[in-house]
Amino acid sequence: MFDDRDRKILDLLQNDASLAISDLAERVNLSISACSRRIQRLEEEGFIARRVVLLDRPLMGLPTTMFVIVRTARHSAEWLEQFRKAINDIPEIVEVHRMTGTIDYILKLVLPRVEAYDGIYKTLVEKVEFFDISASVSMEILKATTAVPTRYVR
Repeated sequence: MFDDRDRKILDLLQNDASLAISDLAERVNLSISACSRRIQRLEEEGFIARRVVLLDRPLMGLPTTMFVIVRTARHSAEWLEQFRKAINDIPEIVEVHRMTGTIDYILKLVLPRVEAYDGIYKTLVEKVEFFDISASVSMEILKATTAVPTRYVR
């Protein structure tokens, strides 16, 4: 059973997973043990997939975001496996989405500077055959969050 306290717990943890259990329990009006049990249940049921630390990208030397649009002429399982291996071997590629429409895949890269993309590009085209690749540099981040809305859970 999922209720408003569970939503509040997830909202708070998405904002700051390092919150002390005592602070979290107080904010959702539960005892520490009851709050702890709820968090454990939310983890066991898969609502909490993992807890991570978000790093400050500029301080890490990665201020540049690029989006790479990929179109392929091949859609075989073999091609997809080559592509998966290639993207998994490049840590600067932080997200990859298979798309509908005229774009097959969109990749999100984090880089120290735009010029670093050339090395990523050469690595990709060496390992995988593409129909078309184009890249765009993000000029400004207007919204970026890892939090997802909790209001849709039943």
